[in-house]
Amino acid sequence: MEKSCSLLVHFDKGTPALANEIKEALEGNDVPAKVDAMKKAVMLLLNGETLPQLFITIIRYVLPSEDHTIQKLLLLYLEIIDKTDAKGRLLPEMILICQNLRNNLQHPNEYIRGVTLRFLCRLNEVEIIEPLIPSVLSNLEHRHPFIRRNAILAVMSIYKLPQGEQLLADAPEMIEKVLTSEQDQSAKRNAFLMLFNCAQDRAINYLLTHVDRVPDWGELLQMVVLELVRKVCRTNKAEKGKYIKIIISLLNAPSAAVIYECAGTLVSLSSAPTAIRAAANTYCQLLLSQSDNNVKLIVLDRLNELKSSHRDIMFDLIMDVLRALSSPNLDIRRKTLDIVLDLITPRNVNEVVLTLKKEVVKTQSGELEKNGEYRQMLIQAIHSCAIKFPEVASTVVHLLMDFLGDSNVASAMDVVVFVREIIETNPKLRVSIVTRLLDTFYQIRAARVCSCALWIIGEYCLSLSEVESGIATIKQCLGDLPFYSISEEGDAADPAKKSQQVTSITVSSRRPAILADGTYATQSAASETAFSPPTVVQGSLTTGNLRSLLLTGDFFLGAVIACTLTKLVLRLEEVQPSRVEVNKASTNVLLIMVSMLQLGQSSVLPHPIDNDSYDRIVLCIRLLCNTGDEVRKIWLKSCRESFVKMLSDKQLRETEEIKAKAQISHSQPDDLIDFYHLKSRRGMSQLELEDEVQDDLKRATGEFIKDGDDANRLNRILQLTGFSDPVYAEAYVTVHHYDIVLDVTVINRTKETLQNLCLELATMGDLKLVERPQNYTLAPESSKQIKANIKVSSTETGVIFGNIVYETSNVLERTVVVLNDIHIDIMDYISPAVCSDAAFRTMWAEFEWENKVAVNTVIEDEKEFLDHIIKSTNMKCLTAQSALEGECGFLAANLYAKSVFGEDALVNVSIEKQADGKLSGYIRIRSKTQGIALSLGDKITLKQKGGS
Repeated sequence: MEKSCSLLVHFDKGTPALANEIKEALEGNDVPAKVDAMKKAVMLLLNGETLPQLFITIIRYVLPSEDHTIQKLLLLYLEIIDKTDAKGRLLPEMILICQNLRNNLQHPNEYIRGVTLRFLCRLNEVEIIEPLIPSVLSNLEHRHPFIRRNAILAVMSIYKLPQGEQLLADAPEMIEKVLTSEQDQSAKRNAFLMLFNCAQDRAINYLLTHVDRVPDWGELLQMVVLELVRKVCRTNKAEKGKYIKIIISLLNAPSAAVIYECAGTLVSLSSAPTAIRAAANTYCQLLLSQSDNNVKLIVLDRLNELKSSHRDIMFDLIMDVLRALSSPNLDIRRKTLDIVLDLITPRNVNEVVLTLKKEVVKTQSGELEKNGEYRQMLIQAIHSCAIKFPEVASTVVHLLMDFLGDSNVASAMDVVVFVREIIETNPKLRVSIVTRLLDTFYQIRAARVCSCALWIIGEYCLSLSEVESGIATIKQCLGDLPFYSISEEGDAADPAKKSQQVTSITVSSRRPAILADGTYATQSAASETAFSPPTVVQGSLTTGNLRSLLLTGDFFLGAVIACTLTKLVLRLEEVQPSRVEVNKASTNVLLIMVSMLQLGQSSVLPHPIDNDSYDRIVLCIRLLCNTGDEVRKIWLKSCRESFVKMLSDKQLRETEEIKAKAQISHSQPDDLIDFYHLKSRRGMSQLELEDEVQDDLKRATGEFIKDGDDANRLNRILQLTGFSDPVYAEAYVTVHHYDIVLDVTVINRTKETLQNLCLELATMGDLKLVERPQNYTLAPESSKQIKANIKVSSTETGVIFGNIVYETSNVLERTVVVLNDIHIDIMDYISPAVCSDAAFRTMWAEFEWENKVAVNTVIEDEKEFLDHIIKSTNMKCLTAQSALEGECGFLAANLYAKSVFGEDALVNVSIEKQADGKLSGYIRIRSKTQGIALSLGDKITLKQKGGS
């Protein structure tokens, strides 16, 4: 495989065919056996065998065969074998082949002629090709399009050979004639491709003379036209206008592939609003007309790119993009919502929210298994719309509150968090939200949602009627007291009786419950639900959701109920003039709390109450028995104040990010601006004028992408050999997502010519070399640039190592210079990213790879150490700045980043200050794949020391 080859066949080396067997089969008359033997011979040759003894057998017994399969395999065989000797001269026996190829090119069968012409495209030996040229040219006028098609390709490949222009001096002229008279679409495309590659001026000339007929050309030809347009416009920007017209005319082509390419070409060549709008409309049209999910995802990616560079045009297309939500695929829906949420303005927000509301309602009726997840995405989308534009909150908040009792806990949780934020930011909606929440409270089935809803009730029930109905609702949901009867506590000691009575098989998200048969049942928070209350409870109500959750042993919820009731009673004291009513409510509440404590300490439940919840409920009891003004202020005001502070912090962070984005400067103060406006405008269309203006604007704002900073380039140059080595080499490494390009400069420092110099590379980790190394000859004291491409398949620290091998005329063996290793840094692949706390926690629980690094540093300040880790790992700190302020000797923060391959990297930093002033603690890294966890761990271990 040292030489280039157009064919790769997997061959199992376990059972190599013997040359003698192949020879016998080829000499026989059995056609299937001959085919099989030819296949084996081709496979052996591809795997490095030489098989010189087969050549004459094949010439004698295979050449004369009329079978098409054998002829095709013969051409493959001829393509693979060496046609020259060690000095590069043609082997004499190849003359035999030459005669056979000429006969094939004049063969009465069209297939034989066609495949032989195709074979000539892959031949590089001028001595074989030269006698065949008249036969190839005669095939250009054959009646059958298959032959004409391949004859044009053969002419193109012969013309592209180093001596091609002498062999076929007038090829472009002939092909241009063929192009004007040709009717077959495929042959026409090949002819145009030949002109495009070998005589670009003729191709441009042909295109501009037939510019009106371009929309009627076939799909294949239109694709080549687009390629030509791209190439011409890059090299000659002044001519752009007339070519953009051609692209716009092709936007109505029937082929989806052509219009997709047109849109891409328009965006890359022009910034004129008309052109960008046309491209964006085309993408939206493809988004709706194509049924393939992969196509939709690619088109959404293109729209996302347009959104970042041409936001103002995308605003008008937001409703067209939203129509992609009709696809049942979650990835498509997620991408669509991400694009739309970025384009919301006061003008279109009402339309968008209306569409999202309709989609939410649809998720109730359908039976799709992913409905819960989709509903959650929609709720989050509506939430962010309502936060940006508070005026739309009133239209959606009541609809969403129907989903508080959703069986999908995550989406119910999103709803209740949304309601909590809206009730604070929209004071006008407070009364209606509280009323609605109290009406629907009994439907809530999940403990976490109940806790949040109870907090809202405790904080926002302000008037007398609201406070009273709040207390009444909670009492109703707890059912009749006590939670169990004394006789049953006595029976509980007898497991046989107990098993008949306790049929509760619900589980809270915090601890396992024991089933009737004595086994444990556990359930994750994601599928948390509540079942009917156990039979130990007297007078259980159908609406007793709080009661059934309490009886599963969820005493954290019990503590939340106690706090809520305490707040409501404290507020009742302020708004209720009658002391009798206040005392009545207070004693009822105290009774509920005492009953909860009794339940927690009884043996009815498998687990007793936890200490935290016990202390909290006891605190509430003490508070109600003895209230002071200071405590009242803490309970009724401070909670709300800290919540308001949290919301303002969040908004502050978002506005700071937007400001930071806006401050990135595109151009330097002393950059040159060309005033194109002073030149003549005669004969320019509206589109060309627009394009010129946009180009000027881009030039003025420095948006034309400049070459990378030269000083930065120097930092990326790695020295591969020493200065005293006969060959000096250095590499410039460019990392571009899935590719690494090594630009290696090799300098011959000796006074001799180095022959067969070869750069041999090998890789470790998830890196793959793309091409095989070539041999070069290096004159004394000259240099050579060698490029090597390496593919990357995952985020992992990889190593590239290798050597340079060469021969000199006076030394027989080859000389080897070993190169320094090149380490590919994981930092080139990961970039800071943002995710919600809930998403972070979910991923933290799911990811199986964890790497724990102990803190070992000379830095003594916690905040400074965290900043050092963020800088060295290229990650984003998700923990709010306000949470990291102050001096307490402890610090915990979450960091997050995403790799270019879409992998997530989660880091948790937990540190404390020791008595001697040093920092100790752990940095935990979690990811889905082992590569990121290990590579990031190594990086942190290397960099965390700090100091110098």
